[in-house]
Amino acid sequence: MKKLKILVPGLALSCLFAACNQSDNSAKSPEKDSVATISSVAPQIKDETKNAVYKHYIHLKDALVASNISDAQAVAKELSAALAKIDGCENTSMLATKISNTSDIQVQRLNFTAVSSDIIAMLKNTEMTSGQMYVQYCPMANDGDGGYWLSSEKEIKNPYYGDEMMNCGEVKDTISTK
Repeated sequence: MKKLKILVPGLALSCLFAACNQSDNSAKSPEKDSVATISSVAPQIKDETKNAVYKHYIHLKDALVASNISDAQAVAKELSAALAKIDGCENTSMLATKISNTSDIQVQRLNFTAVSSDIIAMLKNTEMTSGQMYVQYCPMANDGDGGYWLSSEKEIKNPYYGDEMMNCGEVKDTISTK
């Protein structure tokens, strides 16, 4: 019985720490995802307009990972312009504009959730010539409602929390050439 009293709280504590595969990366700066790493090949999308959207999106994700408000604003403006060139992406373009117009990182991240959902849906049905995209998910984002995002690499770099919980999340799907 005495062992059980020690084991249960210890087990609960270890589950809490393992919930998001979180490690202490506070001394490290987040690496950019926009350039192919040794373990991954940057995806190339056949449609040049959608390829530009993806590249701007990845830069936005990287800015949010780094909690860099001004970079997020600048690249969200570019993303908005690229999205405006695609029929049916007007609302997503407006959401990207909202990101570019605010200096509140929490508002940027909240709008990033909707932008991500729309871009993931669009790119799941897009022809790629090479590489892979990873659909990643953090269950703790957005006050526990969760949040998805795209990445060019499997390694989790959480745009919803940055340094606070850099590795919180998991790969939910892989989009690749067909």
